[in-house]
Amino acid sequence: MRLRFAEPQVEGLELSCEVRAVLHSETTPYQQLAVLDTVTYGRMLVLNGAIQTTIVDEFTYHELIAHVPLCAHPDPQRLLIIGGGDGGAVREALKHPSVQRVDLVEIDGRVVEASRRFLPELAAGLDDPRVNVLVADGIAHVQGHQGAYDVIIVDSTDPVGPAIGLFSPEFYAAVRRALTAEGILVAQTESPFFNRSLIARAYGAVSSIFPRSGLYWGVIPTYPSGMWTFTAGSLAHDPSRPQAGRAASLKGKTKYYTEAVHQAAFALPPFVQELLEGPC
Repeated sequence: MRLRFAEPQVEGLELSCEVRAVLHSETTPYQQLAVLDTVTYGRMLVLNGAIQTTIVDEFTYHELIAHVPLCAHPDPQRLLIIGGGDGGAVREALKHPSVQRVDLVEIDGRVVEASRRFLPELAAGLDDPRVNVLVADGIAHVQGHQGAYDVIIVDSTDPVGPAIGLFSPEFYAAVRRALTAEGILVAQTESPFFNRSLIARAYGAVSSIFPRSGLYWGVIPTYPSGMWTFTAGSLAHDPSRPQAGRAASLKGKTKYYTEAVHQAAFALPPFVQELLEGPC
């Protein structure tokens, strides 16, 4: 018998994968959590029936969400990652020698534990002495740490349940207060095909709060439409321009990110650019 997992990505569309085995399944206090071993994408983390990351394509997402803000900042030392309990963004951040401390704030500790057990390729960095893993509410954490971080990465799930507040103007304003004078925010902001109003609202909020902002995109095959966006807000530096030498220091350490990819990611097709120019 062939076992399959199907994620209903949007109405009328689903991504179906053949599954070798269900490695783990539980109901946490926050969500349904599963780790599947799939034929095409390898081990896969699934939350509430939605694919979060897979062994095969995770590097595209994690390199984009981490290296763009870290390379745009001249000297990132203190980093906050909200969500991202799988550890992928932490792993990428630790490739930067300037990083002295990473606070990972994940509301569901079971995601961290499942990732440590079943996704060690992503989670190994969580045990690095520079990393502080906190099982807590990211919104409350930001509000209590003014001026504490050089870079804040919002590696959230889709805007449902506890993650809804991570897409609000009030949250982005609190993030600005939690950043240092040259601080940079990056948040994942979903698909330009299926989440157009969300992108317009999120970018509109960030661009009204931060003096510099930008939308960039990349390809993540298992996410709805395969095309995914990230919204950046910066207090001093252009997020689309890597600082001299920072991207070069990653040579041989990445599979997706380069300085050229960084700059090209901010080149938007017209149908995406119009989201930034229309009313939000």
